[in-house]
Amino acid sequence: MNSVIIGAGVGDRLLGGGTDDPSSASWRADSLLERHFPASSPNLVLLVRGEDGAGVDSEDVAAQGARLAERLAFEPRVSGVVSYWQTGSERLRSADRSEALILAHLEGDEDTASRTYDRLAPDYRGSPSGAKALDVSLGGSIAVQQEIQTTIEDDLLTAELIALPLTLIILFFVFGGAVAALLPLGVGVLAILGTNAVLRLLTEVTDVSVFAQNLTTALGLGLAIDYALLIVRRFREELHQGADRHTAVRTTLHTAGRAVLFSALTVAVSLAAMLVFPLYFLRSFAYAGLSVVLLAAAASLIVLPAVLLLLGHRVDALSLRRTPRRTRSRVGLVERVVRRPARYAATVTALLVAAGIPFLQVEFGTADDRQLPAASESRLVQDAIRDGFAASSTGGVEIVVRDGKGIDRYAAKISLLPNAAEVDTPLGTYRDGRKADAATPADASRTADGRAHLSVVPKKGVEDVSPESQRLVEDVRAAGAGFEELEPLAGGRAAALVDSKQAIADGLPAAALLIAGTSLLLVFLLTGSLLIPLLSVASGALSLTAMFGLVVWVFQDGNLSGPLGFTATGTIEATLPVLMFCIAFGLSMDYGVFLLSRMKEEYDRTGDSRQAIVTGVRRTSGVITAAALIIAVVFVAIGTSQITNTKMLGLGAALAVLVDATVVRGLLVPAVMRLGGRATWWAPAPLVRFQRRFGLREEPAATPERDPDPDPDPETPTEPVLETAK
Repeated sequence: MNSVIIGAGVGDRLLGGGTDDPSSASWRADSLLERHFPASSPNLVLLVRGEDGAGVDSEDVAAQGARLAERLAFEPRVSGVVSYWQTGSERLRSADRSEALILAHLEGDEDTASRTYDRLAPDYRGSPSGAKALDVSLGGSIAVQQEIQTTIEDDLLTAELIALPLTLIILFFVFGGAVAALLPLGVGVLAILGTNAVLRLLTEVTDVSVFAQNLTTALGLGLAIDYALLIVRRFREELHQGADRHTAVRTTLHTAGRAVLFSALTVAVSLAAMLVFPLYFLRSFAYAGLSVVLLAAAASLIVLPAVLLLLGHRVDALSLRRTPRRTRSRVGLVERVVRRPARYAATVTALLVAAGIPFLQVEFGTADDRQLPAASESRLVQDAIRDGFAASSTGGVEIVVRDGKGIDRYAAKISLLPNAAEVDTPLGTYRDGRKADAATPADASRTADGRAHLSVVPKKGVEDVSPESQRLVEDVRAAGAGFEELEPLAGGRAAALVDSKQAIADGLPAAALLIAGTSLLLVFLLTGSLLIPLLSVASGALSLTAMFGLVVWVFQDGNLSGPLGFTATGTIEATLPVLMFCIAFGLSMDYGVFLLSRMKEEYDRTGDSRQAIVTGVRRTSGVITAAALIIAVVFVAIGTSQITNTKMLGLGAALAVLVDATVVRGLLVPAVMRLGGRATWWAPAPLVRFQRRFGLREEPAATPERDPDPDPDPETPTEPVLETAK
C-alpha cells in the first residue's frame, strides 16, 4: 500500500529530456547563453496566422501580433521574446507571408519551464484574448516535451490494458489453472508498483526520464513473471513427485531459486552499465531497471514462497483439466541439432550476421518533434517552419565568445563554412566571408557582461540535428583555431548531439567491460567451465543482430513506416542502441541462465555432455518459450506507442527476445556445445576448486517426504496439468 501511495503521480515528476552531456562544451555554452542571452535559446514558439487567410503584414494581424508578443514578454519567468513584427526579420516570416513566429525562452530547469508552459498554454493557444484576428499554435522544445510526456502516459495505460489480459491468458494456458496463473502476475504488479515508488523518491534528488516508465512496465511484468514462472513450475513439480509443501518450497529455493538469483544478477549488471554514462536519459533506465529486477527477484524469492507454502496443493485449484497431458516420446529438434551441430551452428550464425548488416549504415541523431504523431500541435508547428520558412529559426549553432577584438575576423571565417547561410553578430550579419548587413538596434542585445553572442544560421534544407548540421558544428569548432583569446564555445541542439555521441563513445568501453566481465564471471560460477561463459556472452551479443538490423531498416530507412504509423527522419536516436543492447543482452543472459543451470545439473549427474544438452533444452524449453512469449507480448504492447522511440524500443526488444529464446537457445547454443563435447565443460583444477567453493549452482532435490497433513482436495492432480510448464 505504501508503494501505491508513494508512486502515485510519478509520471508528473518525470522529464522528457536527458540526452545531453552536462560536462560537455555545448552544455557550458548553453548555460552561458541562457544566463546572459536568453533570446538565443528559444524553447517556446508561437506560430501565428491571420484569421480568414489574412497575411501577417495586414494591419489587424500586425497590430495584434505585436501586442501578443509584448504581452508574452511581461509574463513571469519568460524572457528573450522576439517576434517578426518587432524585428522585421524574414527568417521569422514564411515565404508566402501567411505565417509568422514569436520566439520566447521559458526560464528555469525542465520542470520549472514545463510548469510555466502549462500556465501559459491555455491563454495563448487559438485566438487569445485581445487577438481575435489571430490563430496561434504552440511549438518549440518545451511544447514537444510536454506532448511527449502526455502521450507516453496515455500510451502506457493502453499498453497495460493490452499486456495484462494477454499475459494472464498465456499464463492460464501454461499452468492450466487460474490460481497458478495469477501468482506470477501478482509478482509483476508488486515489482511495478515498487519501482514506481522508487522512481518517485529519486525525482526528489535527481532528474529521471519519463521514458523509464516504459521499462518499468516491460521488465516489471516480463522479469517478474519469468522468475515466478520458474519458481511456481518447480514447486508444482516437487509436489507432484510427492514432496510435502515445506520440502517442496525448500527444494524450489535451492534449485529454481538459485537460478532466479543468478539471473537477476546478470540482468542487473547489464542494466547497471548505463550508470557509466553522464546522460540522465540512460541513467534513468538503470534506476528503473535495477529497481524492478531487484524487486522482482525479492518478491519471487521471499513473498512468492510464503504464498506457495500457504497454498500447498491448492496451487492447482481451478485447473483447466483434471488429468495431466502426457507427451509421446519422440525425436525432437534438439536431437537433430546435436546430430548435425556444425550445419546448424554455421546456418544460424550466417543468418544472424546477415540480419544485422543494415546496422552498418546507421546514422545517429537525436529525437525531434517528428517522433510525435503527425497531428500533434507542436509537430505541426515545426512542420510549418520546415516547409514554409527560409531558414531554421530555432536550430542554428549558437556561439558565446569573449567580447573583444577578433569577432569581425572570426565571424567572417565562420560565414565561409559549407553549411552556413549567415552569421549574426553584435557587429552585423556576415555572409560569404564579409559583412553583408550593418548592425541593427536589436543586435545591441548580443553583448552582455563581457561576452558576445553569435548565431550561425544553417542553409535551407539543413535540419537541426542532421549529419550536415553536425558537420557544421565540427567545422565551427575547428574554425576557432587562432581565436583562443575569444574562448569560443558552440551550443545548440546539433552541438549537444555531437557532444552526447562523444560521451556515449567514451563510456562504451567501460560499459562493455562491466557487462562482459561480470557476465563471464557469473556464468563461470554457475557452470565451472571456461568455454561456456565465452559462448554465452558471444551468443547473447549475436542474438541482438536481428534487432539492430531491424532498427535501421525500419526506423531509419522508413520501411514499414506506413503500417507502423511513424515518420522516418533518416537517423536513429544516439542513446537508443545502448539502451536496447543493455536490455536485450540482459534478457538474453536471463534465458541463458535458465538453460545452463539445467544442463549443468544434468551434466553433474551423468557426466554425459550430449545428454546434458538434450535434457537441458527439453526441461527448460517450455519455461523459456512461455517466458519469452510473455515478455514479447509486453514489449509489443509497449511498441504500440504513438512515440517513435518507444515504438522502436518495444518492437526491437520483442524481436530480440523471440530470436534469442528460439533460434539462439534452441539451435545455436546446443549446436556449439555439442561441437565442443566434454571440452565444453573443462576448466583448470584451481578454477574448478574455486567454482566449487564460491559458485552458485542448482542442488539435487531432497528425497521427498509425504505431507503429514495434506490439503483436503482429493481432486487435485498429482502431476503437472500442462507439460509445457515443465
